[in-house]
Amino acid sequence: MTKRLLISFAHPDDESFGLGSFIGRYVAEGVEVYLLCATNGDVGTVSPEMLNGYSSIAELRLAELECANQILGFKDIHLLRYKDSGMMGSETTQDPQCLWYQWQHNPDDVTRKVVDVIRQVRPHVIITFNEYGGYGHPDHIAIQQATVKAFELAGDVTYKTEYAPYQPQKLYYNRFPTLLLRIGILFMRLTGKDPRKAGVNEDIDLQAILDHVQPATTAIDIAAYREIGQRASACHRSQGGGRMTNNLLLRLLGWWQSRKQLLTRVSPPPERAGIIEHDVFENVMLDEPSMEQLS
Repeated sequence: MTKRLLISFAHPDDESFGLGSFIGRYVAEGVEVYLLCATNGDVGTVSPEMLNGYSSIAELRLAELECANQILGFKDIHLLRYKDSGMMGSETTQDPQCLWYQWQHNPDDVTRKVVDVIRQVRPHVIITFNEYGGYGHPDHIAIQQATVKAFELAGDVTYKTEYAPYQPQKLYYNRFPTLLLRIGILFMRLTGKDPRKAGVNEDIDLQAILDHVQPATTAIDIAAYREIGQRASACHRSQGGGRMTNNLLLRLLGWWQSRKQLLTRVSPPPERAGIIEHDVFENVMLDEPSMEQLS
């Protein structure tokens, strides 16, 4: 029976920047990998010259996602097509069509859409952001919370949607590399900068990111698939994909971190601390009957 994996993220580029090499490995191993992309990324900062040939930022961002898809090889991509919310506190979070607004005002509708994707795809394993949404982006937080709720509801025979109930077996959170975060925080402090105001717009809190990273339970060897991740990331040129740093230390650290993909297993909860598995499909029952067969 074919293994199925669902990645539930917020924006075009999250899949490549966050899990590109990891996805490359599992696709190469014959796993059906699906992507749920909740927004069209239309609030992302884009240089005007990159919009040549595109009618909107959303069209550009989705074209970049399709470029990455040609490299990564998703079985299918499910677009929820919410508008990008922008960063927390920005005016764009009040747009009624954006994901964050919808999650605040119509959470059941968002959750139902995610449940439908889960029931349609029928993944054995799901991966999403951690509770802080990785770096505090409201869209990341919204889709994380919706995915966790949908994971709980997908197998509930009393929760009716278009598709039959189905219960995934494992849920993971993606995980930022803590070594890079600690070095980045130290470097900013040594140079007189505030690590709670990182990024071009000073709206990235590196300390909060580090504080919310949960212990790794799962380490996946992705060294052989580093190039796939790099090529997929390069597709997202409008968001800085493909740029090379001239800082030798950062390049070495990036190489070191790209050897392993670390994840936090949330369900079932780990039985002990530390790394407990090296494959997200460990102990997954591929021939387990679906919920409608049990009901």
